[in-house]
Amino acid sequence: MADLLSVVKEAAIAAVEAGNPVSIVYGEVLKNNPVEVKVDQRFSLPADFLVVPESLRRLEITIPGLSGTVLVRRGLEKGDQVIMIRAQGGQQFIILDRVVAT
Repeated sequence: MADLLSVVKEAAIAAVEAGNPVSIVYGEVLKNNPVEVKVDQRFSLPADFLVVPESLRRLEITIPGLSGTVLVRRGLEKGDQVIMIRAQGGQQFIILDRVVAT
């Protein structure tokens, strides 16, 4: 029985390693429209590979009675440092948030 358990464990470990499990990566925004991110000085990701949450998109509103618009969220900008999750398989990168210096 212990032999069977060892074989199952080895098979599970091999499957995870082969499938590129989720990992956390850091990047720098190169462009904001369309968004492009450079990852760890190694490669650039175009918008097709990125998932940008609503909280990191620019939002402006017009308030009746005021001239002009009010900026609610600035969105991603060139030079922003971001933290991302690489989805399994490495085909999608989900931007979690901006990284700020403390």
